[in-house]
Amino acid sequence: MRPRVLVVDDEIGVRRALERGLTAEGMDVVCAADGPSGLRAALTGSFDVVLLDIMLPGLSGYRVLQHLRAENVETPVLLVSAKDGEVDQADGLDLGADGYLVKPFSFMVLVAQVRAVLRRGASSEAAAAHLKVGELVIDRAGREVRWAGEQVVLSPREFAVLEVLVSRAGAVVTKDELLRTVWGDELAATRNAVEVYVGYLRRKLEAVGAGDVVRTIRGHGYMASSPDLDAALRR
Repeated sequence: MRPRVLVVDDEIGVRRALERGLTAEGMDVVCAADGPSGLRAALTGSFDVVLLDIMLPGLSGYRVLQHLRAENVETPVLLVSAKDGEVDQADGLDLGADGYLVKPFSFMVLVAQVRAVLRRGASSEAAAAHLKVGELVIDRAGREVRWAGEQVVLSPREFAVLEVLVSRAGAVVTKDELLRTVWGDELAATRNAVEVYVGYLRRKLEAVGAGDVVRTIRGHGYMASSPDLDAALRR
């Protein structure tokens, strides 16, 4: 899977430029335009790194970072700000930021910092212990799924399909991507097998009231999302 980056910035020009540039660097980019939206998206735990502006409407980048760390979301965060004071940078790092970039910044330097954070995450196996979409929580270590506190019993294959979808929450995952990630090889199964297991998964989610979490995006694949996440990622 391509590295997944969340860009939280209220300037549409900055969001579009970073989306284009980071996509060209082989990353999947999702954007949010204000503090509350960025927080809702980042709380899913489904991103490899967050680029977080400090001066945001609704909730500052500092407060977003503070909430994430309070909720034990350890996704690496690079703060981005026009403020270049030592105190500002120290405050951000003290709150749990993994880096600090001062605007205007060199795109090459930004990419280098993102890649460095991604390498550290890969070497420390820092994948989120929990993934969340709405009331759905996946405990990766315990291989357990809960909806509003109620356990959802899944087979290993169903769990793997759901884990992939929720790890890309808010984005479309194609059948071929699911084949590669869950079955290990596009030739190990067919697209029909993907449809069958998504059907099994949906029935179990529907039984606990979580039927809207996994959606079919006709002609493209599947997506895990929630109304809150839909609102957060609407541009």
